[in-house]
Amino acid sequence: MSNASGLPVGRGLVHLIVAAAVWGTAGAAASLVYRSSDMGPLALSFWRCAAGFVLLLGVHLLRSRFRPAASEPLGRRVLRSAATGLGLAVFQGAYFAAVSVTGLAVATVVTLGTGPVLIALAARLAMGERLGVGGVVAVTGALLGLGEVVLGNSGATVRPLGVLFAVMSAGGQCAVTLLTRRWGRGGGADASAAAAGTFGAAALCLLPLALGEGLLPHIAEPARVLLLLAYLAAIPTALAYALYFAGAAVVRSATVSVIMLLEPVSAAVLAVVLLGEHLTAATIVGTLLMLGSVVWLAVAEARGAGRQEEPVLV
Repeated sequence: MSNASGLPVGRGLVHLIVAAAVWGTAGAAASLVYRSSDMGPLALSFWRCAAGFVLLLGVHLLRSRFRPAASEPLGRRVLRSAATGLGLAVFQGAYFAAVSVTGLAVATVVTLGTGPVLIALAARLAMGERLGVGGVVAVTGALLGLGEVVLGNSGATVRPLGVLFAVMSAGGQCAVTLLTRRWGRGGGADASAAAAGTFGAAALCLLPLALGEGLLPHIAEPARVLLLLAYLAAIPTALAYALYFAGAAVVRSATVSVIMLLEPVSAAVLAVVLLGEHLTAATIVGTLLMLGSVVWLAVAEARGAGRQEEPVLV
């Protein structure tokens, strides 16, 4: 089934799964950047958004030369970019603040765990999207799996301020997901243009914070850092977010939020394959819970789209 945006729901699901899997590589790349320079998280977020904007804008301009751009009023494009860009800046900036206050494990589980709940509630209230009993079970299983993967083997310390930042980050994620879904329903939007506008606005929001932190850090290994920044900008930013915005426009918001939980699964696999870390029982159980929940909701989404596509006999 195709939506107003022109993308079938099945392809939208594939886009989201690939985006979430690719996002799992961003943490490892960022860790390597921190090891090779004194770049802070806000500066890294700014450069990631700014470089992603340049790449996505280039893709959009190249595509528009070969096929007409989707018609969308200028005012709506500006409003979309400003709103989703602010949400993205809050999502990333508050998450890094949470990590600095309460640690990576707690920040990750609160941000990614609160996100699906906020999105499911907001989508029900603002857009009339019903999750259903099966969806509630799937979301619950995904959140339990996330807790097992992230907190199962850590002596994490919970600090209230860090939790507050993490909830703010989840709120930013919720805003981006719902706004993308709402505007995607109306059609007329070009995914590459929407992604470019969002990252341009996010970079502007992050610039003052990055300047305060130090925009141009000391770099011990310039070539390595530039290569890592190029990877961050091209793959888990430009590519992944272009896929995300296209998929989130046609897939139910709650399903989007659960599929995004594949990010820590991807990161865990990467840690085992490339960094030599060992799988624990908690990681295995949590990963299976999250994968099962994602498969459950993806199949339900595809079946729902198929039923809507069937003709009604009168």
